[in-house]
Amino acid sequence: MKNFTKNDQGFVCANCGKNVLPLKYSSRDHCPHCLCSLHVDVMPGDRANTCLGILVPVDLEYNSNKGYVVVYKCEKCGKLHKNKVADDDSKLVITKIANKTYNKNLAN
Repeated sequence: MKNFTKNDQGFVCANCGKNVLPLKYSSRDHCPHCLCSLHVDVMPGDRANTCLGILVPVDLEYNSNKGYVVVYKCEKCGKLHKNKVADDDSKLVITKIANKTYNKNLAN
């Protein structure tokens, strides 16, 4: 992605309060414990968005190029955002999101 700015910093999660360490192989974008993020980027890594709402995981998709991707919805502005699942993300939380997605698809 040509507009990607590498920005791999640790932070304290605004949702669960846990300390999050840098990812080391890419830019850390979300909490590996609860998978929430902050709506801080306009372009990946730029930290130029002023919304600052909490991005909550609402769906899980599979992308043949990226693997599993979490779909987020900002609690403040409602914008959707997608990000690749990180190696250290909570498998339990990913499973819960996948189950919600599966059940939602069954209902339709």
